[in-house]
Amino acid sequence: MLICAATNNQGKLKELRRILEAQGHEVKSLKELDIHIDPEENGETFAENAFIKAEAICKACGFATVADDSGLCVDALSGAPGVYSARYAGEHGNDDANNEKLLGALQGVAREKRTAQFVSAVCFMLPDGRHLTCEGQCPGWVSPDYRPGDYGFGYDPIFVPDGVGMPDGTVRPNTEGRSYAQLTPDEKDAISHRGRAMKKLQMMLPLFLNG
Repeated sequence: MLICAATNNQGKLKELRRILEAQGHEVKSLKELDIHIDPEENGETFAENAFIKAEAICKACGFATVADDSGLCVDALSGAPGVYSARYAGEHGNDDANNEKLLGALQGVAREKRTAQFVSAVCFMLPDGRHLTCEGQCPGWVSPDYRPGDYGFGYDPIFVPDGVGMPDGTVRPNTEGRSYAQLTPDEKDAISHRGRAMKKLQMMLPLFLNG
């Protein structure tokens, strides 16, 4: 199936393309489809924002569309930055500023109280208006310092997931304390919030399309 990936975030696009192509779909980016709209994400939940993006982009391109809204929810901060993750420090998409603000907000907070979850809501939209939304979560904690790696974007260098994906699809404990950014794409996709949401979508899509 030809699917439009409704994001201008290159990190998200790379992950969506990798996951969808592994499921056998052909993926087109907004740039490839010459779409230049940027819907206002004014929803109060990840699911609402994913729907807003999927609906607007699907109407613009006329193809099946997948949109993701995701963020980091820190328990000690009552779920912040949450839906404001991309603009936590004010400027949308300023990863360094967002990370610095989060580390500052958690300064002095003990390890056992730095628990957090990455959350992703993925909305699959058809041109006829039918849509399917799936959510995924990845539990972990926020490191007090940067743990940079060869992969990742956003909060990935400071988020340490509880588990690491294995080649056979199982998950083992992240005993090394590697950050999202230090996991290989396969290790991350198997346990990530977006990977889990996309796996649910893959399982539910056949019934949805034939329903």
